[in-house]
Amino acid sequence: MRNLKGYIFDLDGTVYLGKQLIEGADTVVNSLFNEGKKVLFLTNKTIESRQRYVEKLRRFKINARLENILNPTLTLIEYLREHHPNAALYVIGEQPIKDELALAGFREGLTPAEIDVVVLSWDRDFHYDHLNFAYQSVKLGAKMIATNPDRTCPMEVGDVPDCAGMIGAVEAVAGKTIDVQIGKPSILTIETALGILQLKPDECVMIGDRLETDIRMGIEAGMKTVLVLSGITTKEDLRVSPWKPDYVLPSVSGLLSLK
Repeated sequence: MRNLKGYIFDLDGTVYLGKQLIEGADTVVNSLFNEGKKVLFLTNKTIESRQRYVEKLRRFKINARLENILNPTLTLIEYLREHHPNAALYVIGEQPIKDELALAGFREGLTPAEIDVVVLSWDRDFHYDHLNFAYQSVKLGAKMIATNPDRTCPMEVGDVPDCAGMIGAVEAVAGKTIDVQIGKPSILTIETALGILQLKPDECVMIGDRLETDIRMGIEAGMKTVLVLSGITTKEDLRVSPWKPDYVLPSVSGLLSLK
């Protein structure tokens, strides 16, 4: 483990829970920085900008910079530039993802007939008008691209519904599944992460609290994997899961003791 060059950390449930740092996470991450390791924080959330994640980690005394953060919005922008460079979008999501897409030069359409791509991301103000606009757009031929498949997000007080709720609603009325999924465990995220780190998969380890996203992605990419039990996954979940990590820890604080 200590010979690996790249350490990819999930955030929610791995480094912190909401506004609470997981004990020892700051010591572990800063030790890796001090050793000259490449560190990437990889989140499936789109409700905050990358800069806000930097600020949050620094409040926890973790020495992160913008280049250490990868969220689905960054991968989405790269995907849209390659496959839908002039697309008019309809974005189900909160203001940070809309702002980042606008800064990247993408525009939102005003009517369903204009829409080329419906973007589905976590939106805590999701309502019927969003659902209807997306449905009408898809019915007229718009593609559906989701930022992440997470059913829930871990918080200090327990987990809350995540992007899967928005995906499920639109898929149900449209009668079809999404065309592309951007976030973990997508190969698109793997490629973006490795491109940022400039490393090969076998030089990296994926550390996270979700079997179906973090651990699955790491396994499928050919990375070492570390599951932490400080977030969503329980020991019972692990027992019945098809995705088996290389290591299991109560929390990320034990990472540096692994051989």
